[in-house]
Amino acid sequence: MKFARLALAAAFGAIAAVPAVAQTEIQWWHSMTAVNGEWVNDLARQFNESQKDYKILPTYKGTYDESMTAAVAAFRAGNAPHILQVFEVGTATMMASKGVAVPITKVMQDAGKKFDPSAYVPAVSGYYTAPNGQMLSFPFNSSTTIFYFNKDAFKAAGLPTDKAPATWPEVVAAAAKLKASGNKCPFTTAWQNWTQLESFSAWHNVEFSSKSNGLQGLDTRLKVDSPLHLRHIENLANMVKQGLFIYKGRSNVPEASFVSGECAMIATSSGFYGNVAKNAKFAYGLAPLPYYPDVEGAPQNTVIGGASLWVMSGKKAEEYKGIAEFFSFISTPEVQSASHKRTGYLPITTAAYKLTEESGFYKQNPGTDVAVTQMIRKVTDKSRGIRLGNYVQIRAIEDEELEQVWNGKKTAKEALDAIVKRGNEQLERFQKANKS
Repeated sequence: MKFARLALAAAFGAIAAVPAVAQTEIQWWHSMTAVNGEWVNDLARQFNESQKDYKILPTYKGTYDESMTAAVAAFRAGNAPHILQVFEVGTATMMASKGVAVPITKVMQDAGKKFDPSAYVPAVSGYYTAPNGQMLSFPFNSSTTIFYFNKDAFKAAGLPTDKAPATWPEVVAAAAKLKASGNKCPFTTAWQNWTQLESFSAWHNVEFSSKSNGLQGLDTRLKVDSPLHLRHIENLANMVKQGLFIYKGRSNVPEASFVSGECAMIATSSGFYGNVAKNAKFAYGLAPLPYYPDVEGAPQNTVIGGASLWVMSGKKAEEYKGIAEFFSFISTPEVQSASHKRTGYLPITTAAYKLTEESGFYKQNPGTDVAVTQMIRKVTDKSRGIRLGNYVQIRAIEDEELEQVWNGKKTAKEALDAIVKRGNEQLERFQKANKS
């Protein structure tokens, strides 16, 4: 009996000594914070719980700029992540970086996954697709610029709360009433370069840059010194002087001033919706961007923002298979629809949009379909998107020059001329470095 017990214990010991099959870990570097950071972590957790072979490990690596810089250094050192979230302005740089990434089409096909680019919203998939028709990166948190307004502040100012100002003259008039009612920040804008130059251009069907905004060649040059751009920046400068537009900083920094109730109107990303829905303590509305009614062709459509997921090269076959599994998971209509409802980012597939619509979400939450309808309008060569080299540097230049206008140190013309001159130097530099 004692011998039997010893034999049994030895047998169990042998079984316990057999190592369990290890999960294949996949590193995902991203730039999502706050409520959107929680969303990213939840997506990874849901995928990890749905199967046992792979484990997605999301890691926040700083702002979009910072994560790209970190990824470049990591790639050179041979320890880049498997998946890198890259904002849309980094697309041209990633496309020109030969051997750094593996096209998403190849990743999915090699893994035997069904992958149909036509299932994705054209305005989204087209931006991340090469001239040969191959999709290069996976659309993830695709957004566009929309307009948010504080209904409580509007009510206090005697303004209608059932609709936002549709045109820029109406924005000025509403801002004046808000100020008269005691509001210290009637209007502000986040991502000023994206909302007030890039999307502004597409929305009014004018070129931001030549060669279809860079989509048709590296020899593109900026065109934001047009009469319409000048008119708009001059109008915004006048609003600053009158205390109707309060500049609150670069990128998404101004968004906090809307959520807190300080600023009554803001132009920013549709991806801001999750933050507003969770944290705003007042009634709010979502609306399309304002436009100038006397401009022929306006409004057209806005341009894509947000980011996509790039698959880095030099990884193992099993790791690429896991990436394909993850992308398939987050592409399902159910997951896409839930993400869209939660964040305000676009549903990247037509099926996800239809599922959201059928669920009654748009009717229950008026304005949440604004981003979608702005992006699915008929696009032109002037509104398909903007793809420029050294775009990160160009955006920094735009911020610097526009700040000079808001501070009263430069005229709108001086600033726009400087943006074109300095920006074109960056474009020329990129063109020379990537002639092939």
